[in-house]
Amino acid sequence: MRAFTLSDFDFDLPPELVAQHPAAERSASRLLDGTIDPPVDRIFKDLPAQLRAGDLLVFNDTRVVKARLFGEKPTGGKLELLVERVLQANEVVAHMKVSKKPPVGTVLAMAGDFVATLLGRWPDENGALFHFRFDSAAGEDPYALMARCGHVPLPPYIDHADSQDDERRYQTVFARVPGAVAAPTAALHFDEALLAELEARGVQRANVTLHVGAGTFQPVKAENIADHTMHAERYEVPETTQRAIAQAKARGGRIVAVGTTTVRTLESWAQSGEAAGDTRIFITPGFAFEHVDLLVTNFHLPKSTLMMLVSAFAGYERVMALYAHAIRERYRFFSYGDAMLLSRQPC
Repeated sequence: MRAFTLSDFDFDLPPELVAQHPAAERSASRLLDGTIDPPVDRIFKDLPAQLRAGDLLVFNDTRVVKARLFGEKPTGGKLELLVERVLQANEVVAHMKVSKKPPVGTVLAMAGDFVATLLGRWPDENGALFHFRFDSAAGEDPYALMARCGHVPLPPYIDHADSQDDERRYQTVFARVPGAVAAPTAALHFDEALLAELEARGVQRANVTLHVGAGTFQPVKAENIADHTMHAERYEVPETTQRAIAQAKARGGRIVAVGTTTVRTLESWAQSGEAAGDTRIFITPGFAFEHVDLLVTNFHLPKSTLMMLVSAFAGYERVMALYAHAIRERYRFFSYGDAMLLSRQPC
């Protein structure tokens, strides 16, 4: 196995291929079938025909919260919070964008008529995140406050302010457990009609939960990728899903992960033996996958940890060739973009 560096995962992407809005219909996105050679250009609603009765699709059922909040310091200086995690009671952990960081104890006036008191850094005094207590006259919890006052936390490469359409489309149709600040974007292509067709074909479904954090958009800065530290994200693999995976394997079905977050969840469970907890799993070429046979995924940012994950799964040369094909054929990239279907390379 060659030693990969950050530069290996770079590529030139024409900026006009970065999707700013979703396709008119969820399942009308394009699907690059990379399981065969040469790859085949399909439409996402063709996916059921590529699967078999007895296969198991595993989805991430996290729900995106309206985690972007705006406010100001007592001095009048404007600021923005991006809530990363809700803790006990009315306390949260958040990123803070502000010209000058306020001291601990500062009470911030937030848009929507509530206050955020800065309690310190998190997880310790040297942490990159900030610990806040939210208080409102009505005693609302952080989820209620975000629902009432927050904005959809669109990725930094989407250049428009969030809208009602984003509130609907930057969310999967089966989102259930609130806590993500970024969508599991491969699952955005599934609509109710497509799910019904999959069921009719005998393709089964199961869910995991991984609350996607803002760190998913943080660039890798170390040329030696082994020096990169992943952000922590909460995950859970329910017992019903554990049983469904065991049953699928026993009958010869394939485990089809919908999205890299599902891969990270299943492989975190495999590595740790823990069905719930925090994970910092970093999947790079050479990783030994235990659970996943097929992967449905969108097209990812250059030099990103997600590029490294899909390269580990399907093979570096294969993935780079598929990306070159997608660029030539004018596929749409990133969160609101198109998708591809990948098979795991032999160990």
